[in-house]
Amino acid sequence: MPQPKVKLVVTGDDFGYCERRNQGIVDCFRAGAISNVSLLVNAVSAKHAAELAKRYHIPIGLHANLSEGLPVSQELKGSTILNKDGFFHGKMGFREVLQSGQLKMSEVEVELRAQVNLFCELVGHMPYHMDGHQHVHVLPEVREVFAQVLSDFGITYTRVPIEPGLKFCTFLPPHLREFNTQVEKDALDSIEVFHRHGIRWPDVYLGLSTMGKNMSVPNLKRALGFMLEASLDDGVTSPLILTQSDDAATDFYRPVTAELMVHPGYPSQPHQGGCGEGPDDFSQSADRLHELNTLRDPLVLHYYRQQGIHLCAFKDF
Repeated sequence: MPQPKVKLVVTGDDFGYCERRNQGIVDCFRAGAISNVSLLVNAVSAKHAAELAKRYHIPIGLHANLSEGLPVSQELKGSTILNKDGFFHGKMGFREVLQSGQLKMSEVEVELRAQVNLFCELVGHMPYHMDGHQHVHVLPEVREVFAQVLSDFGITYTRVPIEPGLKFCTFLPPHLREFNTQVEKDALDSIEVFHRHGIRWPDVYLGLSTMGKNMSVPNLKRALGFMLEASLDDGVTSPLILTQSDDAATDFYRPVTAELMVHPGYPSQPHQGGCGEGPDDFSQSADRLHELNTLRDPLVLHYYRQQGIHLCAFKDF
């Protein structure tokens, strides 16, 4: 069997959000459309998700959550990472409080450690990887604490959301382009921090341009095409490849590693699921089913085989 050009981890995020999302993610895995999941341990169906992962032998990591719902730690009453109602500040709210200088990183660390410990209780082993819900793990200051926690627990892989070709995705609405640009800037600034702590990540990341209704067979092929370009010529066109390896000869001959972030599932029903506040619009959207169906499309699976893209998990690296 010829060596694959690319080892691609297709990660289903938000595992545990609700039983319907869980089932959709499992159906995707069993169809060979995803190869890995990331668990929200503070979500209401986290235990259900962990049981499914054990039953179907699904490779699983931790989707660290500092922005939605209730904390795991019982030590954070009145904490700066929580609002007056005891919930996290929200996707943009967390960023605003961080920018104001009001977040205590010691409290962020307490919560991250509590989430790793709960993951181990639920799943029975350490996370194979750890990333951040809504990309909180690459934010200023948070990235330092996040990296230290991974290092202390011996978790060696994370996600660095810098997507090749993203600047050409003019079909994205302005607010998404603005958010994605900031995510990429934060991720770029995180590379030195992660590298210093001995943390690794796939050479190429995809997923910012293919979320929800923007996920289509042509758009997936476009994104994967940019990924394949990173494996041409000298094999080190990606800044992430350049950053991680001291052995250019080894990089030239090994397959490129990549992660595609996805959010498939059967949409949440009102008042069912979430992380303590009920399901958000994102999880209730028909976009979740659209992603599920697109990922399982035979044209996508054929494209993987045609291009020498082998689906795998972080534990296979």
